[in-house]
Amino acid sequence: MSIVAAIRRNGIITIGADTLALFGEGMAIPESNARAEKIIKLGNAVLGGTGWAVYDDILTHYIRQSGTPRLDNRASIYEFFLGFWKALRENYSLVNEQAVTKETPFGDLDATFLIASPGGLFNVSSDLGVTEFQQSHAIGSGAEYAMGAMHALQDANMSDVSFIQKACEAAIAIDTSCGGTVEIMTVECTVT
Repeated sequence: MSIVAAIRRNGIITIGADTLALFGEGMAIPESNARAEKIIKLGNAVLGGTGWAVYDDILTHYIRQSGTPRLDNRASIYEFFLGFWKALRENYSLVNEQAVTKETPFGDLDATFLIASPGGLFNVSSDLGVTEFQQSHAIGSGAEYAMGAMHALQDANMSDVSFIQKACEAAIAIDTSCGGTVEIMTVECTVT
């Protein structure tokens, strides 16, 4: 229940997210009272997450224990999340072991992550699948709205920061599970 969106252009990845703190299906906390930071700096990368807010605490705890991960290609990202998945099962008893549906043999993180790193722009799906995006992507409940805005604005003459701001604002305007202000970070991308 969030929006995290990113664009990759001219050697820079710009990533942004809303800051709404949402509890349950409809209890939105005013930003003056609580602010959810959904993108975090990890070494030379930025990780944005959507899903259960407790993942912020679990991920922070796990990284403090295991060290800052290298998140610069599909293999290193998959390796990090595979270790995270194992730690979830072994060290965090609150994690549900069930898959989302009976049609899949894979477990489910019930969270999705978007990573901007010097190695590129990557999505980590709830089943740990890692996909690289060459141009742009969005995750969260507001993703469809942000992707629509990014498509409509792709030829507009605006900075990448304004582009991501507008994409996130579209999700905030339409999806009641997105809100607050938009936090934006950039990462220099070293691969073409």
